[in-house]
Amino acid sequence: MNAYEEHADEDEQRQPLMMGSGAKVGVSAPSMSNAQTLRPAGSGETASTRGLTRTISGRLSTHSQVKFKVYKRRFFGLFQLVLLNIVVSWDWIAFAPVSSTAAAYFNTTESAINWLSTAFLFAFVVATPFTFWALSKHGPKTSIIISSCLLLVGNWIKFAGAKSNIFGVVMFGQLLIGFAQPFVLAAPTTYSDLWFSASGRTTATALASLSNPFGAALGQLISPFWVTTPAEIPYSVLWVSIIATVAAVPSFFIPRKPPSPPAPNMEMLLAADHPSANSIKHDLHVLASSVEFWLVFIPFAVYVGFFNAFSSLLNQILEPYGFSEDDAGIAGAVLIVVGLVTAAITSPLNDKYKFYLWFIRAAVPTIAVMYLIFIFAPPTSSIPYVYVVCALLGAASFGLVPVVLEFLVEILHPTSPSVSSSLCWSGGQLLGGIFIVVMDALKSGDEGRPPANMHRALIFQAVVALIVMPLPLCLGFFGRKGMVRLKRWENEQASATERDRDLHADDMESADTLGS
Repeated sequence: MNAYEEHADEDEQRQPLMMGSGAKVGVSAPSMSNAQTLRPAGSGETASTRGLTRTISGRLSTHSQVKFKVYKRRFFGLFQLVLLNIVVSWDWIAFAPVSSTAAAYFNTTESAINWLSTAFLFAFVVATPFTFWALSKHGPKTSIIISSCLLLVGNWIKFAGAKSNIFGVVMFGQLLIGFAQPFVLAAPTTYSDLWFSASGRTTATALASLSNPFGAALGQLISPFWVTTPAEIPYSVLWVSIIATVAAVPSFFIPRKPPSPPAPNMEMLLAADHPSANSIKHDLHVLASSVEFWLVFIPFAVYVGFFNAFSSLLNQILEPYGFSEDDAGIAGAVLIVVGLVTAAITSPLNDKYKFYLWFIRAAVPTIAVMYLIFIFAPPTSSIPYVYVVCALLGAASFGLVPVVLEFLVEILHPTSPSVSSSLCWSGGQLLGGIFIVVMDALKSGDEGRPPANMHRALIFQAVVALIVMPLPLCLGFFGRKGMVRLKRWENEQASATERDRDLHADDMESADTLGS
């Protein structure tokens, strides 16, 4: 019997795991002390590890049994995460595809309009420590509710500023929405770990995480059609505010946690003890001392940062060469939609075959090379050229996101998924804001050929992308193959085997009793 088998509804057969004196929970008594199972990545058998083992043992003795099961209601919360990530990203990018029109409406410069995107990304970084607290101490539902409240207030303040043509009020509303983003963008790994079994986590993480750039695709595509004159700016903000309101309200009705865990995950069993400040500090220490974390974190942050900057500046990159705002909006949509389709195909395959590392080794060089090739795309004035490069860049970038997030959870188990996810996204948003400022500063003046071109910015983007490319390619080499083991998956497999063995022994004992 498969210990991770998913059931159609709550009335179907549950998977019991008996505990008590001499019984097992996920791992046998001998393997409970096994450093392979309990030791965080990159660490030895420390006092913290032994303390974790003792905590597990203490908690096991207080339960009679745990039933592993997945519930249909998990899709309600997942759908809510998808909606909120779409809206919050749409808010971020709304003015970027119509930057020149927005600048005309607010009587300001395109650089000032760029700051709406930049400030949004910096606000993400400021809110990240509070995201740690919300996800680790109170779980994804609290995080989702906080995001919804900030999203509601921020959007209507932003509309008030746009309607009255006060740019400062618009910026304040944008900052509040920026504070909302980390609470939903960092939540997917925690939510999938809480509600989904091993056979569905990567797909769930992909759906929730990649809905964020899908919102950016909608903004890239729809904003140019909504805004054809400066006077239409307030109405585009109004429509997004209404959509945000509709998306936010259901957040208050999603379930907090499942009645029983979906799989024999030790972090789930320790949910009541793990979210202390000391545990978060310990997880941060484990991540900081893990070479593998840095080999993944640095390129992830750089590539997410460049995606944010590239998406925000795409109109300004293409416009000097004769492309229209509509052309730039479609290019941005192609970048994201092709990426989403790719992720929709690769994520279930990763769930089934667990080829995280090989996918990373293939996707990272592709991203770096596409940034290099794009340097030569705008001067050609060829729309197909731009679309093809954007499609390939999107496919590699979007396929990479859920794979990296789940890969880190696997190799750093049993650290909290919220910590690694929040840090990765925070790094990407911080670098995104910095890259927008740097690339805007590299824009040529009126003396450029053509004027205001961003050729130097594209060179900067490609060079940095190529510099960080070798880092993840080193994963598993130089005698560190054991540090990229999928520890969470191995633990669950061992748990399933041990449970089936115990059930078989119980059946044999019962048969012997009946026979005598």
